[in-house]
Amino acid sequence: MEKQQRDIQLREAMDLYGNYLLRLAYTYVKSKEKAEDIVQEVFIRYYIQMEQFEGRSSVKTYLYRMVVNECHNYFKSWAYRKTELTSLFKKHDTSVSVESEILKKEEIDVIADTITTLETKYREVLWLYYYDELSVNDIALVLQCSVNTVKTRLARGRKRVGIQLEKEGFYNGNEFT
Repeated sequence: MEKQQRDIQLREAMDLYGNYLLRLAYTYVKSKEKAEDIVQEVFIRYYIQMEQFEGRSSVKTYLYRMVVNECHNYFKSWAYRKTELTSLFKKHDTSVSVESEILKKEEIDVIADTITTLETKYREVLWLYYYDELSVNDIALVLQCSVNTVKTRLARGRKRVGIQLEKEGFYNGNEFT
């Protein structure tokens, strides 16, 4: 494949999937800067390995899988562990008035925040399904698990979000869908 073709494919992938990948990485690492670094690294690897892509899945699924793997690698890295250790020793002032917090939040923000508190296996499935609008089959490919596992995690994740929202008074008892 010629360099010009590779450049065009990379630009298309960045335009189509860049924001989605950034949001996905952010759900894992909870840092905009680190999420940007991860996505940038994924696009570099994609560009270098473009000819090795076999096309057994869509480019979107392939890139999502790369982001998920890169996030997992980040959590195993010394840089992450060092950051976590140093943050334990820092004191944070988190005193924000409840009233101003409630005024700033909209319903979708509450749901998104609730999803981010879930265990990773539920959070990633809900995020990919609702925010990135992937099908159950695509999610199974991205996470390298069975379709039934994805369906189970979706159901359990919805239930956990519903329970949490009900505790916070934002939920009327119907299942979160």
